[in-house]
Amino acid sequence: MTRTAADEADIRGLIDRWVEAFRHRDVEAAMAIHAADTVSFDIVPPLRYVGTDAYRRPWEETFANFAGPIQFEIRELDITVGADIAFSRSLNRMMGTMNDGTEADVWLRWTACFQKREGRWLIVHDHSSVPTDFANGTAVLDLTP
Repeated sequence: MTRTAADEADIRGLIDRWVEAFRHRDVEAAMAIHAADTVSFDIVPPLRYVGTDAYRRPWEETFANFAGPIQFEIRELDITVGADIAFSRSLNRMMGTMNDGTEADVWLRWTACFQKREGRWLIVHDHSSVPTDFANGTAVLDLTP
């Protein structure tokens, strides 16, 4: 296996652990794959989170809003790997039952940037988004790939 293929496999494994963190509502597992100085542009305010101490909060809040497991699906995953920098992009689906009984089923756009630090790939930046309907100023949450 080439270095690039091995690195891509490592990053796919990291993304798999990220998905499992969602499914099990495991904040510690989610934080373990992010660099301490990660920057995130999440779908919830504020405009950005800097560092895992700040980024922990939206994970805790999101997981607390669900009554049980969160189903998570990734489609169209594409990974580009360089020597010590890589990025991925995908369409991600999050489904589950909210505490009030509402069923959530949302597709997100996700881009993640990885850096190899001390031989280990970590997420150093990620960006989640949903399309916006600028005519009425709302997020468009009913789109599917």
